Parts: sequence; structure tokens; C-alpha cells
Amino acid sequence: MPRIYVLHENDEWVTPLRDAFRARGLPFIEWFLATGIVDLDTMPPDGVFYNRMSASSHTRGHRYGPEYAAAVLSWLERHGRRILNGPLALTLEVSKVAQYAALEAGGVRTPRTIAAVGRDEIIRAARGLPLPFITKHNRAGKGLGVRLFRDYDALVRYVESNAFEPSIDGITLLQEYIDAPEPCITRVEFVGGRFLYAVRVDTSQGFELCPADACRVSADNDDFCPAGDAADSLFRILEGFEHPLVERYATVLAANDIHIAGVEFIDDRDGVSYTYDINTNTNYNSEAEALAGCSGMGAIAEYLGRELEKVRPS
Repeated sequence: MPRIYVLHENDEWVTPLRDAFRARGLPFIEWFLATGIVDLDTMPPDGVFYNRMSASSHTRGHRYGPEYAAAVLSWLERHGRRILNGPLALTLEVSKVAQYAALEAGGVRTPRTIAAVGRDEIIRAARGLPLPFITKHNRAGKGLGVRLFRDYDALVRYVESNAFEPSIDGITLLQEYIDAPEPCITRVEFVGGRFLYAVRVDTSQGFELCPADACRVSADNDDFCPAGDAADSLFRILEGFEHPLVERYATVLAANDIHIAGVEFIDDRDGVSYTYDINTNTNYNSEAEALAGCSGMGAIAEYLGRELEKVRPS
């Protein structure tokens, strides 16, 4: 019997999705893609395959999770299986450079960004940006590696020190700092390529913005993630949200085989919007959803259920 297959590498992030499947009586199987085997001479099972591989998998000891997921997705694609968030989506998940190229191609403004490989090149690239600016990892997730610099000497000291943290793919991004009137960003959620809701996120306590309830990281270190019991007020779903970017985002996602995602933007003091992240492994904050009376994982489960009906024999 065809089933829903969830491809992932983080058990905790999948917990609310499991609950949503069970509440709806949907058959599902999880493929944990940290390590494994793909026999290219075999046929994959029938069903719908939902890719939830994360760019931050290396932070959980799954360094080659994305590469393994790419092999599995190629195998599934070869055999014509229904894939949600397919190979193109994975390419964007693990590369902000690819994200910005896709966004700009769709007429979406992104911050001025320079990609650099090598410590000397990072220092040289910084001279091409006005102050202040930020650095971030090309393959990151959750805002990993984001640092703000208000002078060039501070960057030089950091890059030349033992504290320097390279991106797992070796590519460091230097990006213009968007001076927002308030410390907040907006995250626009899509399920099935359609707008679900937008959430306002308070960034005053840190750059790591994963809303998953499973994120329980101390605010006393550099890995702060504003999610969970003490920080639920940092997430607020916006009622009646409308923005010209919603339609553009939908077009960009469709062009890149992305069915489920959260897209983040920030407004500067002149009201100009800059989009800086496409998260194809999107999570939701349960407290914010409870207050708004909605469920992102519930919407995903229902969408996958509808897709499963399409591949079931009549």
C-alpha cells in the first residue's frame, strides 16, 4: 500500500508531524537519512516522499545527511516517484547563494552579499561592503554563524583568531546589515505552494530563529534559539497578513520544486523589504499557533494526505 515517506535527520523536529499524521489516520514511514545505503538496482516503494533534510544537519553529527538525501532523491526521481521538496529544493536548502540567485531571478530583493572562500579572501571581500555588515555561513540553518561587525578591524581580529567558525561548505557570506526600525523579521509560511500564514519574530535576543518547540538551547551562549516555553512570546502569527511578496514567493517556490517552506524578510527604515532566507525544512511554534488557532504541521499532514490519494490505485 502506498504511504507517506518522511525523509529527515532530526527526530525531535518530526514529533508534531507524527502526531498530525496519527490524528488523521494517515499511513507514514520515516527514513532517517544520517547514514544508509541506496541500491540503485532496486525499485523504491510506492507513495509520496516528503524531503525534510536540513542545512543544519552537521550540527547534530550528520555531516553527510544532505549528500545522502541528494542520492536518495535522485533514485526516487529516476523511478518517477512523487517527491515534495525535491532535488532543487535541497539545493536551495543547503546554499544561501543558490537561494539569493533564485529569489533575484523571481524579482525579489535580497541584501548585497559577497561569497568568499579562505580567510584572506574574507578580509579582502569585507572592504567591498559599507559598515556595518554581517557574516554568515552559506550552509547553515537556524542563523548559525551570524555575526555583526561595525568596523573592519574587528572582522580581521575575528577571522585571524582561533574563534573563527568556518561554514561547513567553506563558503562565508558577507552581507550588508539591514537597519530595521524594530528588532523583528517576518516569516511567510507556504504549504502546497500556497500561503498559509505569516509570523512576526522578535530578534532582539538572538539571530537563531528556529521556531521548533524542540529547540531548547541556552541564551547564555552563541547558540541561542528563541523558541520554547520562555520565548514563545517572540513568535506572533499576523492576522490578515497581506504583502506583494507573497505572490512573488509563491512563484519562486514553484520554479524551484519547493512545495513547503518558510521565507523570511526584513524591512529597513524606509520600508524596503529584503528577503534573506528560504527554509525548506520549516518548523512552527506551537504556542503562537495555539493563540492563532492554526496548525502548520496539521496543514502539511492534510496536504500530504491529498497527495497520497493521487498515487493510490483506484
